[in-house]
Formats: sequence, structure tokens, C-alpha cells
Amino acid sequence: TANRTWDGAVVYRTAKQGWSTELAYSAVVSTSDDARALLAEATADDVGAVGPYIAPVELKDGGKVKPGNLREHIRAKGVTIDLQVPA
Repeated sequence: TANRTWDGAVVYRTAKQGWSTELAYSAVVSTSDDARALLAEATADDVGAVGPYIAPVELKDGGKVKPGNLREHIRAKGVTIDLQVPA
């Protein structure tokens, strides 16, 4: 995962070497060697996103990708409080 360069949106590296705002399209790896290779590839792509890192995920119900910890759940779902300022 990383943040998109032009607007800061949370993005996920895809298996097709692109970026997606949908966790469901993220590349999922199961070994540390594959994780390091994916991170190196994402880091080299300094045009699409910044600050890439390997994020934990869980595979649920037939391979559905879910965030693997609270931080990633918040990043995937958005802020946890109402940011509207009263008029």
C-alpha cells in the first residue's frame, strides 16, 4: 500500500504492476521474498505513489482480501470520525 502522488489517496499495488484504490485488486503475496520483490517494484514506481510498504491482509470467504490490522482497516475504510465543521 502507499499514497497516490497527486491527491494522497490510499492505493494498493496490483498484480499488473499498477495502483488501485480498491483493496480487492491488490497483489497478495505469501512469502517474505515475494513481499520484498513487490516492495522493490512499488518503490521504483515513484510516479504513481509515495511511501509504499507491505501491509498485512487476511483472505476471507473464497479469497476475499480484508485488512489485516486496525491501521489498514482505517486506511481502507477512511477516517473514523465526522470531519464536518458546524456552520
